[in-house]
Amino acid sequence: MGLIDLEKHFAFYRTYHTNPLNVAIHIIIILPLFLTSLIILYFTPPIFTPSQTLLNFIHPVFVFNLGFIVTLFYALFYAALDIKAGSFVAVFIFLGWVSSSFVANSLGFELAWKVVLATQLIGLIGGSIGHAAFEEKHAPVLENLAHVLVIEPFLVILEILQSTIGYEPYPGFQTKVKARIEANIKEWQNKGQKKIS
Repeated sequence: MGLIDLEKHFAFYRTYHTNPLNVAIHIIIILPLFLTSLIILYFTPPIFTPSQTLLNFIHPVFVFNLGFIVTLFYALFYAALDIKAGSFVAVFIFLGWVSSSFVANSLGFELAWKVVLATQLIGLIGGSIGHAAFEEKHAPVLENLAHVLVIEPFLVILEILQSTIGYEPYPGFQTKVKARIEANIKEWQNKGQKKIS
């Protein structure tokens, strides 16, 4: 799968998320899963300490650690996938880093890891139920973990933008994605028939 091939990524995502209830579950769980990941990463050691001059402009809660690096990676990667929607999402990712830093700092590690664990478990169970009960197929995590962890948050927001304001990264995007979804389904059906015979 091409690293920044948005058509392929979105077709892969949409192939596994066709039922409206499963889509709604993913819309509800994706933000808490992402934010709680940033909360726990807040407690990783700093990668660098800014100069004293820069510290005067930065709130002491913001630690340049693994959480910041992950945030920066996601923001740049999403902008590379689609400059308009990706930049829009990048702003929210940095706002998420800011808010998760304040939450983590106020909770402290002793309480934060419990909140993170509970939220992650609820989200993962909810996503699994969505796939088992409404899609009747397993979650894509079994086929492509990197896709689920890195790309899926952006694809959920892209789906929201498409359904609410009709956003398309470029003309004909939806048509090409539908063709790829149909090709994915045919490929899986052929694999299923080969296993039976």
